Amino acid sequence: MIGQLRGTIVSKQPPDLVIDVSGVGYEVQLPMTSFYELPDIGQEATVYTHFVVREDAQLLFGFSALHERAMFRELIKTNGVGPKLALAILSGMSSAQFVQVVNHDDISSLIKLPGVGKKTAERLLVEMRDRLKNWGELPAIAASEGFELSPQGKDDTFVRATDAVEDAVAALVALGYKPAQASRAVSQVKGEGMDSESLIREALRNMV
Repeated sequence: MIGQLRGTIVSKQPPDLVIDVSGVGYEVQLPMTSFYELPDIGQEATVYTHFVVREDAQLLFGFSALHERAMFRELIKTNGVGPKLALAILSGMSSAQFVQVVNHDDISSLIKLPGVGKKTAERLLVEMRDRLKNWGELPAIAASEGFELSPQGKDDTFVRATDAVEDAVAALVALGYKPAQASRAVSQVKGEGMDSESLIREALRNMV
């Protein structure tokens, strides 16, 4: 089991990261809420990881904090929620914001996420309610992050001129959004000088 990586960031292409640890480059997928916390390429970073072994692949998922990884692990215990969907959920909202959504039975915020239909959202609210009873301070953290429950949601997306826009759209598609939906979301928030991470952040806020 690989639980943590500390090394130098080699490349960042949301939601994928390559981190060099003693000459070995590890490919890691991160939810956008953790991706935002990464330092620049060439700098050292620490990511907490969850290792998934499948018949056709071995995958590493990374997180900026232990509670984000803990939430990911709780999510994938839910029937019908795999690692990719859990990654999409934690890209649209942090673990603190997810706790707030569950505490308020905010199904509207959940069904705006890619791959989350009404039945999955209802299942998440029911199954996660008891599991999150001891996540005490996270709702207050969500409030400090400016998170609002539906219908007053915000947008998150990353962009930078043409390349930044393309990177942002590609990242959203990788997270499960349809190409047309991703392109429209990025177009609505793009502004001069925005890099891809800024575009992704703002696009996600608008969609959630």
